[in-house]
Amino acid sequence: MEQTRTAPQPSSRKSPRRRPLFTVEKANRALPLVRRIVADIVKQHKKVTHLEDKCHMRRPGVSEEEQARLGRQYSKQLDKLRDLAEELTAIGCELKDWRQGLIDFAALYQGREVDLCWRLGEERVDHWHEVGAGFPGRHVIDEHFSAEVALCAGQV
Repeated sequence: MEQTRTAPQPSSRKSPRRRPLFTVEKANRALPLVRRIVADIVKQHKKVTHLEDKCHMRRPGVSEEEQARLGRQYSKQLDKLRDLAEELTAIGCELKDWRQGLIDFAALYQGREVDLCWRLGEERVDHWHEVGAGFPGRHVIDEHFSAEVALCAGQV
């Protein structure tokens, strides 16, 4: 039987709110804090999905009181996960995948918006992709790209 997940989902591009723009250097400067928050998000997401599964599972011998306790625990853990996601939003980056810890930073390149892409476990922000291309469309950031992004940022 398929279960419906109620855990928060990564943000989508349909938000009317404009994301702040980053240079490669600025994104890498933010990375120590982003890395800690994302590591916490990945751990918290595992807790939330585990509790969600337990809440939806029909288990013989589990009292209504125990089921209610699980529901309260789930809600509390879900709130913690949302708080962590809000911390990332406050920094200006966008969470794309809760399980992998995939993050995008908006940037301008040759006059168009692109995403600088980072995944938990990577040392630096070393990849970019076109908006909407996602992880499979990643390109390695080279000196030319980095300089062009810095130049575009100076014109905004």
